[in-house]
Amino acid sequence: MSMIVGTCRITLHLPENHSLKGKRQILRSIIARVRNEFGVAVAEIEDQDLWQRAVIGLAYVSNDAGHANEVLSKAVNFVERAHADAELLDYELEILYPF
Repeated sequence: MSMIVGTCRITLHLPENHSLKGKRQILRSIIARVRNEFGVAVAEIEDQDLWQRAVIGLAYVSNDAGHANEVLSKAVNFVERAHADAELLDYELEILYPF
C-alpha cells in the first residue's frame, strides 16, 4: 500500500480589494468552501501582507495518484469559478510519492 500526497499552490489576484481586512474576508470564504467541498487541507501560505494578491496551498492524501490529481484539479476549477472577487493568476499541482 502506498501513500500519495497531492499538493497545489494557487495564486490569486483580488482586484477590487483595498485592505487586508477585505482580503481576509474573501480568503476565509474561499478556504472554507474549498475545504468543505473537497476535503483538502488548505491555508494561505504567502503574501499575507499584500492587499490584492493571495497564495493558498492545498494538500490531499490518497492511495491513488489519479484520484489525488482529480480532486486537486477540481478544487482549482472551483476556486476559478466560485468567487467573483478573486481572479486565478496561476497554479502549480504536484503529486508526491513520499515512501
